[in-house]
Amino acid sequence: MPVIVCPSCDLAHRAGPEPASERTRCARCLASLQRPENGSIDTAIALSIVALVLFLLSNAYPLVAIYSNGSTRAATLIGAALGLYRQDHTGLAALVFITTVVGPFLQIAALLYLLIPLRRKRRAPGQNTVFRLLAQVRPWTFVEVFMLGALVALVRLTAFARVVPGVALWSCALLMLTLAALTSRTSPAQFWRWVEGYRA
Repeated sequence: MPVIVCPSCDLAHRAGPEPASERTRCARCLASLQRPENGSIDTAIALSIVALVLFLLSNAYPLVAIYSNGSTRAATLIGAALGLYRQDHTGLAALVFITTVVGPFLQIAALLYLLIPLRRKRRAPGQNTVFRLLAQVRPWTFVEVFMLGALVALVRLTAFARVVPGVALWSCALLMLTLAALTSRTSPAQFWRWVEGYRA
């Protein structure tokens, strides 16, 4: 019989043979163990497409426009990483680029690659490998950390210049929420349940 280990206190629980129909909690610490696994694959695909559009907007438009002493400067997401690189902060530039550009793109692209064939009752080439790689990439998607840092920086900059939020900043905020919803909708248990359901 499958066993579920509580992520908070490591207490082992027996899992039922059927998918969870309601949220279950740990008997010891009441932490959440399972969410209902009845999500729609169409919803997951729609969220993935929305996330892709928001990602493209986040990289195509400036995050902010800064007006100071009669001059205007605009900063983009990739421009932020390039700016750090030009200031000899190579490691930090690579970290920003990987966690805010590469990580989200790989997550969205991998989900669309897996879910669209699955919706058509087909198996994407290398399905199992791609999903395992997706599980490795997800923890390295730090859009929310970037947003927090950007907001703190913008608040400080307002004392020295006029700062106007750009389209990309709003897109990043919506992307952060969309990726969170997408992650909860495409948990490993839910994904493999879709695989089994379309295989049957």
